[in-house]
Amino acid sequence: MRVLVTGGAGYIGSHTAKELARSGHDPIALDDLSAGHRWAVKWGPFAQGDLADQEFVSRTIRDFSVEAVIHFAADAKVGESVEQPRKYYWHNVVNSLKLVDAMLDAGVKTIVFSSSAATYGVPTESPIPEDHLKLPVNPYGETKLTTERMLANYAAAYGLRWMALRYFNACGADPEGEIGEDHTPESHMIPSAIQAALGQRPYVEIFGTDYPTPDGTAVRDYIHVTDLGRAHVRALEHLTSGGESTAVNLGTGQGNSVREVIAAVEQMCDGRMAVREGPRRAGDPPVLVAAVKKAESLLGWTAEYREIGAIVETAWKWHVSHKPS
Repeated sequence: MRVLVTGGAGYIGSHTAKELARSGHDPIALDDLSAGHRWAVKWGPFAQGDLADQEFVSRTIRDFSVEAVIHFAADAKVGESVEQPRKYYWHNVVNSLKLVDAMLDAGVKTIVFSSSAATYGVPTESPIPEDHLKLPVNPYGETKLTTERMLANYAAAYGLRWMALRYFNACGADPEGEIGEDHTPESHMIPSAIQAALGQRPYVEIFGTDYPTPDGTAVRDYIHVTDLGRAHVRALEHLTSGGESTAVNLGTGQGNSVREVIAAVEQMCDGRMAVREGPRRAGDPPVLVAAVKKAESLLGWTAEYREIGAIVETAWKWHVSHKPS
C-alpha cells in the first residue's frame, strides 16, 4: 500500500516508515521539519509542508495516490501544552481534523493514529486497560483524546476505519543504526541519561525520589521504537483486512524505575554519571504500565525488546555514533 506518514521525518515516524518498507509497503513522509530531520527520510518520497495547509495535504494525497494514513504529526511536550494550550489544540486537533477531511475528500478511509497513555491521566489501576476512565491532566492528553473521539464520530458517520495506538514511553533506536532519537532540547529519560554519561549535559535529573515504588522513583513502561513501528504496520494491515476500529495500548506490560534506567546507562558506559535529585513534577503518577492483552489478541503483536538493558544498548550505540543536531 501507499501510506502517507505524517511526521514521517520524526523519531517514531521514521522508524515506522522503515518497518512499512520492510513489510512491502510504500511510505510517503509528510513533515514540515519543525522537529523532524531530512536525514531520517530514507525509505520513500518526502513531501515537505505544513499539515495546516489543507490544499497541500490534499495535493500530496492525490499526487502520490495515497491509500492509507499513519498520523504522527503533533506537538508532544506536556509542560508546554499547559503553558500554550492554544498551540496544542490548533496543531493536534485542528490539523488532525483537516487531515481527515482531506482524506475523506480523496476517498481514503483508513488511518492509524498516534495517541498516548496521557489520555488516561492519573490511573487508578495498574496495568492500565484500554477501558480505564479517561481523565487527562494536561492539554496534550486532552488533544489526543479529543482526536480519538473525532475519529470515532467520523467512523460512525462516514465509514472511516481507524485505530488509535496509545503508547507509553517510546525509547531506543534502530538496531541497525540508520536512525535514532534526536530532539532539541532533549527531555526523554533514556537519551537524557546517555547525554549525561557522554558529557553532553552536566547531569541527569530525577523528578521525585519519594514515590511508593521499590526504589522511590517513578516507574514507566519503556517500549522500543522499532516495536512501535511494527505495531503500526500490524494496525494498518488489521484495518485494511476488515478488522474493527478501536484504541489499543502499546507497551511491554512491565515497568522500570528511573534509577533502573540510570543503572542500565551506567553499565553501558562502565561508570557513573552526575545525578541531581529534585521534587516530583505535578501530575506525574508513581507507576504507568500498559495492559497489553488487547494488542496481543487483536494485532498478534508483542514487544520483542523487553529488557531495559537491551533497549538502552540500541540507544547508546546511536548516540555514540551520531552527532546531535
